[in-house]
Amino acid sequence: MTEEIAPSSVSETALQRRAPSPAPDEIAVLSRTERFAVQLVRKMNQGSWKRFWTFCQRHVGSLWIYLATYNLMNVRGIENVEHTDVNRPLVLVANHRSFFDMYTVSSVLFRRTDRPITLFFPVRAKFFYDNPLGWFVNLVMGWWAMYPPFFREQNEANKRVFDKFSVRELIHICTYGYGHVIGFHPEGKRNVNGDSYSFLPAQPGIGKVIFDARPSVVPVFIAGLRNELAKQILGNWTGGGKVRIWFGAPVDLAEFYKKRDSVRTHKEIADFLMTKIGELGEKDRAEFGEDGR
Repeated sequence: MTEEIAPSSVSETALQRRAPSPAPDEIAVLSRTERFAVQLVRKMNQGSWKRFWTFCQRHVGSLWIYLATYNLMNVRGIENVEHTDVNRPLVLVANHRSFFDMYTVSSVLFRRTDRPITLFFPVRAKFFYDNPLGWFVNLVMGWWAMYPPFFREQNEANKRVFDKFSVRELIHICTYGYGHVIGFHPEGKRNVNGDSYSFLPAQPGIGKVIFDARPSVVPVFIAGLRNELAKQILGNWTGGGKVRIWFGAPVDLAEFYKKRDSVRTHKEIADFLMTKIGELGEKDRAEFGEDGR
């Protein structure tokens, strides 16, 4: 039997050649504005451009997030990220309660670890890819890291053809790449109810990506962030609620990889990951109480 080559043993040049490209029928379903945005952001997430924007994330973006949260920030388990293999992409699976969840997590990673980090945040395409203002937000908030895009809106069912490419692209990013860190919300959208310890149903998409890519996976529980940017920033000096970020131990998914490649298995993986996020939530509740104080 031919020995399987580990992703870390393949040269970056070879991996780049393997990177998927959208098929003509996939890109054709997008509007001219959306096609331009996809081409622009895809370029910004490759090669020297990606290295430049990662430099900006580390030295500019992480700084302003730190300045807006340093009096409130409480981090647990950061060593679980520090000790992961940088030659194997790392997927962070987190609950989703505010617009700023992954931005804040990325700042913590850049400022509290020495680990090489190249960030990707899969995102709903609505606004971020069909509106120039959304491109600007992607630049100033994420340094173009909100990629790849998914066209999941119900009134844009025909554009989901493009998502076939986005899935291939995301699987590639999660399979190969030195220092790759991918932030993902299994719930698929923000949970806006008042209970920080409740979760929306997990979507099977993350299970599909992980099943195919086999990355390292670390669960993350986030609480205390607000959706109002001005109030969040002011709270840093006016006694706002504590921001808590819990990083769990890497998750062992070997038992799921023995199962059939099916939507059922993908959903089981996603549900299992949400239980791990929930376990971190219970640790948060025990330490900080229901109101995070």
